Amino acid sequence: MENKKGISRTELIALIVSSCIGTGIFGITTNVAAAAAPGPALLAWLFVGIGILFLVLSLNNLSNKRPDLKAGIFSYAGAGFGPLGEFISGWSYWLSAWLGNIAFATMLMSSLGTFIPMFKGGQNLASIIVAIIFCWILTLLVNQGVESASFINSIGTVFKVIPLVLFIILMIIGFKGGLFTADFWGHVANNMSKGTTTGSVWEQIKGTMMTLIWVFIGVEGASVMSHRAKNRSQAEQATIIGFILLVLIYVMISILPYGHLSRAALAAGGQPALGSVLEAVVGHWGAVMINVGLIISTIISWLSWTMLPAETTMLVADDKAMPKIWGKVNAKGAPTTSLMITGVLQTIFLFSLLFTQQAYEFAYSLAAAAILFSYLLVGLYQMKYSAENQEWGQFTVGLIASIFQLICMVLAGWSQVLLVSISFIPGFIIYWQNCKEQNHKMSGAEKTVIILVLLLSILAIYFVANGTIAIG
Repeated sequence: MENKKGISRTELIALIVSSCIGTGIFGITTNVAAAAAPGPALLAWLFVGIGILFLVLSLNNLSNKRPDLKAGIFSYAGAGFGPLGEFISGWSYWLSAWLGNIAFATMLMSSLGTFIPMFKGGQNLASIIVAIIFCWILTLLVNQGVESASFINSIGTVFKVIPLVLFIILMIIGFKGGLFTADFWGHVANNMSKGTTTGSVWEQIKGTMMTLIWVFIGVEGASVMSHRAKNRSQAEQATIIGFILLVLIYVMISILPYGHLSRAALAAGGQPALGSVLEAVVGHWGAVMINVGLIISTIISWLSWTMLPAETTMLVADDKAMPKIWGKVNAKGAPTTSLMITGVLQTIFLFSLLFTQQAYEFAYSLAAAAILFSYLLVGLYQMKYSAENQEWGQFTVGLIASIFQLICMVLAGWSQVLLVSISFIPGFIIYWQNCKEQNHKMSGAEKTVIILVLLLSILAIYFVANGTIAIG
């Protein structure tokens, strides 16, 4: 019997882990500590872990059942809810991808600040100008057809994993159980808790959700790669194993520091958080080690994620859910129009960070909120497809995945979701242009959805104007 060539289970696990571990994990300690004490943080990981697991299971099932849908999560939305569904999914994913690059830029400049003081903090004018130059260098490189080779990804993975493994080992050594349990549930409000959230466990859990979702962005790549596996069974196993490894790494990175520093000290550590923690625990060399790894990792990740927004719009345009110009490629095979639009928007947004107190947190929270729209449509299509085929177990999987996304949208990230809805004002103009181009007459259901989203965007503008939603 001839063996099928393809990616092995081990290789696929490595790809899954590599695609998810980016800059988020290097900043997670500070963000989690500001929002939650150790107990609520562990419960938050359990809650978000279950929600993402059911999203992964939905993606796995749809990849197996609908291999004909080549555009992945965007085409799932299209198959379930028509061209408007695919447009909303693609637009949200595109927005999330380039907003994630803003977070990359802020973290990169903060890391450089360890060695060059003028970049300290990552959001002064010098940092923003250098970040913009770097953004356009990458944009022009991708426009020349530069593609991410496997060896570049391998180098990036090494520089991501080695500092993280050393961090975990150092955190295990000298772990202080008494400090870890001193205020396990975060109910104690005193001078030592300055800069952190105290109060109910649920409020603390809510405060961490967008941070935890941010570090899982990229997990959808597992379903995309499953068709390249030696067999579907290995792909499913790799998806689950990769997910479990990610959860273990994330939990240890974010929870173990509570046994070394007070929660207030962790929350005040600044970015990149892992460098600040190691500097406090072992000295300046710890910060240097983390920051060198982070700089190289960020540059490599940023190159890949410069390609991703353009790839997203190209796939959606190929499916005729966006105007053709968004998918038009140059002689080198790069979608120039999409790259240029994305580059201009990133430039504008980088300048806005001069007026935002927590630039990194603001950028990644918007990226996480945007991706929720795409993830929700995956869960809903999983429900629809499973109901049509009377697969009620899979229907339940989709139901849980959808409920989780809605909880995150409504309870944890409502202000960010409203801000993201503003982007659909120009978005729906582009969709209207596509309808004219494709001679597609919008249905009553499409018009209703557009009106509802636009009402949300008007509400968002009102809340920003009266200060209910603060930017900065």
